[in-house]
Amino acid sequence: MKLTNRQLSLLESVTQFISVSGDENEVRNFLKQEFLDKGLELVSDNLGSLYGLKKSKIINAPKVMVSAHMDEIGFMLLYIQDNGLIKTSALGGHSKETLSAHRVLLKTKSGKKYYGAIASIPPHLKSEKDQDEDRYIEELLFDFGFTSKEEALAAGLSIGDSIVVLGDFKILNNGQRLLAKAFDNRYGVALSLDLLDELSGEDLPYDLYIGANVQEEVGLRGAQTAAQLINPDFAVVLDCSPARDIGAKKDEYGRLGEGVLIRYLDRSMIAFPELLDMQIQACRETGVKYQYFDSPGGTDAGSIHKANSGTMTLTHCICARGIHSPSSIIDVDDYLAARKSLLHILRHFDASRLANLKGSRR
Repeated sequence: MKLTNRQLSLLESVTQFISVSGDENEVRNFLKQEFLDKGLELVSDNLGSLYGLKKSKIINAPKVMVSAHMDEIGFMLLYIQDNGLIKTSALGGHSKETLSAHRVLLKTKSGKKYYGAIASIPPHLKSEKDQDEDRYIEELLFDFGFTSKEEALAAGLSIGDSIVVLGDFKILNNGQRLLAKAFDNRYGVALSLDLLDELSGEDLPYDLYIGANVQEEVGLRGAQTAAQLINPDFAVVLDCSPARDIGAKKDEYGRLGEGVLIRYLDRSMIAFPELLDMQIQACRETGVKYQYFDSPGGTDAGSIHKANSGTMTLTHCICARGIHSPSSIIDVDDYLAARKSLLHILRHFDASRLANLKGSRR
């Protein structure tokens, strides 16, 4: 199956926003307008995480939280050199092989944008220290064409401005795969709005809080405050995980086109087995592919499942090649599998199922 024009438009729009950790305004404003257009109540914490609330007609209904994250990895302007070059602080995890000589986009506090590039060091000028990844990223210089510090300041640049590596949205292989920056985690943002499109005319037996958190890439920060605010009974976290199908091992977990990730373990959460069983059942009953997955990284589930007295939390992820780079690739079948199986979960969830799930922990 192929994506609809609406689904493609959502994925293209959200991947092209500049919304690094701590400066997620472009994604937040987009979400806010979508929620208001659907007549949803806005729910936000003081860090900037934003949810649309679809209220149930049932009084004192359970609370279900479906959660993506707004932010992408990027850089923050720290220092303007006398020659006009920019030094930055990395926001989120970068690898040096994804950076040298790439084109970038800087957004000032007033919203003005400037194109530039990461200054690359010619091979014959490299020293041994250039091989050290941490030092390499720390010493990167960004060139936006300014000839002096004064010229950059006059253009409106200031400490704290956001920078992202450019990664245009492209449709590959007749629509089977998609290429863009920031599928981690604009996949989740797009899917959240896609789910709302589908569920807009349905009455649900629970209050549905659906939206996205800030500052996931720098420590799951918005997820903590959002979960404390909402205090959900059940949470589903949407995120995009690293595919492992580019190496020599054919049995490696995380393969494009193999469906939803049954993410049983990562560094931030040991999965709830009863929720994984529910997820697998949903995949089987809807006829979509699924694959087991573990990760050395984490998701917002790591904060949400520990919020308040504890929240039953499920990750509902797909994988992408090249995450944390400007050239990540997802498979459309994986997106559709995640959509179909999660709709099944949401349509079959109610207070009775919640009680059974919670009973297994008591």
